[in-house]
Amino acid sequence: MTKRDSTLTPELIKILKIFIFSSLGLVLVLSFFNDHRANNTGEDRTFHVSDANRLYFLNVRSIYYDREIRSDAGMTLFRHGKRFQSDFLPTLDLVILLNPLKDNAFIYFELKNGDWPIQIRAKSGGIDEVFEFSNGNNTDHFDLLKKLKPAFDQNSEFELIVDGKSFPLWSEEKEKTALKSVLEDYFRLIDQTN
Repeated sequence: MTKRDSTLTPELIKILKIFIFSSLGLVLVLSFFNDHRANNTGEDRTFHVSDANRLYFLNVRSIYYDREIRSDAGMTLFRHGKRFQSDFLPTLDLVILLNPLKDNAFIYFELKNGDWPIQIRAKSGGIDEVFEFSNGNNTDHFDLLKKLKPAFDQNSEFELIVDGKSFPLWSEEKEKTALKSVLEDYFRLIDQTN
């Protein structure tokens, strides 16, 4: 009877050990650097605010805002202190709504001295864009903000069109600075800085 060759030779065992330990080591190392986890909860986390971002906003950035506590809605409204305010001209303010009970933050376009629907005209480099908006829910306001963000980044000139009449919008330098500050703070709150 002939002796059969063993498939697990010492050389093969060494190769298997190297492969197994290097694979386990790689999995272990990569598990420490995994920032993105699967969301199996079914919740919409678009407006979610982490504790660190909320605390930073409340302790550092909120001093630049006028705060209004709305106990009926369970939210706190933050309006930038350097926004343009008028008793008779239509204005459109960006308001950050912070819901501490559900750890959410929303953006709201607050229209004063005018009625919905409105149009926002952005002029930059000879190109005019018109954005129509007729109020809506949190997602509608956030979608409008995302549409306007490239125009904000290009330092476009804005006009607010209400009932067919045009009014300057975010035209002064302090208003533009306040607007950029609100955008940075809001996107940092919901952890969408890029």
